[in-house]
Amino acid sequence: MSKSLKRVMGAIGAAGLDLQPVEMPESTRTAAEAAAAVGCALDQIVKSIVFQGQDSGRIHLFLTAGGNQVDPDKASALAGEALGRADAGVVRDRTGFAIGGVAPVGHLTPCPVHLDPRLCDFATVWAAAGTPRHVFAIAPDDLLRLTGATLAPFTRG
Repeated sequence: MSKSLKRVMGAIGAAGLDLQPVEMPESTRTAAEAAAAVGCALDQIVKSIVFQGQDSGRIHLFLTAGGNQVDPDKASALAGEALGRADAGVVRDRTGFAIGGVAPVGHLTPCPVHLDPRLCDFATVWAAAGTPRHVFAIAPDDLLRLTGATLAPFTRG
C-alpha cells in the first residue's frame, strides 16, 4: 500500500469510519474517468480542487461534484482572500498527493475545506483515495464530518 493511500485510510479510520478503498484497473485521474470506472453519475465524483491565496500562500480545498466547476470569485469570497489555482508543485508539497489523486483527507498541511452542496443530492459519492487508481465510497454527511468542511455554494452557474 502506498504512503498516500495509508495516510488517507489512516484519517478515515481515525474518524471511526469503516470504508474500504477500491483499486480500479484504469486511471481515475479525471472525474469522467472515475465515474466510468465506478459506474456512477459524473456528479457523484468528488473532485478535490486546490486553490492558493494570492497574498497569504495558504491553500484551500474545494470538494466539488464531478460535473461542476469552481467559480474563482465565489471561492475567493469564501476564503476571504483572492485565490488562484495552486500549481502541481504546491499541490504535491502541501497535500502530499499528485493532481489526479488528491484525497479529501490525509493532507500533509491542514487547510480550510469547502463542500459543494450538489454532492449532498446523493446517498453515496466517490472520492480519490490518494492515488490515481484508488477511490472510496462515502455518504456525503460522513464526508462533511470527516473533512470538517463548510457546506457552501462556490460553483459556476
